[in-house]
Order: sequence, then structure tokens, then C-alpha cells
Amino acid sequence: MFAKIYRPARSAMQSGRAKSKQWILEFRPEMARRPDPLMGWTSSSDMRSQVQLNFDSKEEAMAYAKRQGIPFQVSEPQAAKRYEKSYAANFSADRKQPWSH
Repeated sequence: MFAKIYRPARSAMQSGRAKSKQWILEFRPEMARRPDPLMGWTSSSDMRSQVQLNFDSKEEAMAYAKRQGIPFQVSEPQAAKRYEKSYAANFSADRKQPWSH
């Protein structure tokens, strides 16, 4: 039983940062998934793969894992690259990229 502690990245469909402030502790799968012979769906008999615990901070998640005796690995989030650009830059005369239309 090995756990992974991480902060989820926002999805490609999100413009805001909703649901990306909490830290998640989830267990790594102990068994490989296999297709169900009747329906063909992928399934696993590992119940821990369905558990996801949410914490407000990384320290809380680490303290919980230590208290329960769960070995864990922390994945730090990567900072998003922000480009400062004004709307007027789309129409400047010394534009570096070609027009898209």
C-alpha cells in the first residue's frame, strides 16, 4: 500500500482555479486492471484504488499518512507560465508571428 500526495492541475476546460487548491492523497494500484469477460469493461478488485482523500494543506496529508503508517510520495505542483500581453499587441506593426487569418 503506497500513497501519492499531490495537488491536481486544472483541467483544459477550466479558466479558473476551482478544485485545484486542495491536496489529494490517493493509493497506487496494487493489482493490474483486467477486462471483464462478460462486458469487456476494465475492472480491478483493488478497493483502495477508489479511495481519494482531500486535505487543505500538504502538511495535513503528510501527517495523516505518517499517523496511519502509510508510505507516501509527494508530487509538487508546477507553476503555470503566465505571459503578460495586451490586446493591442495583436494589432501591432512589429508583430513577430504571422496573422492567423
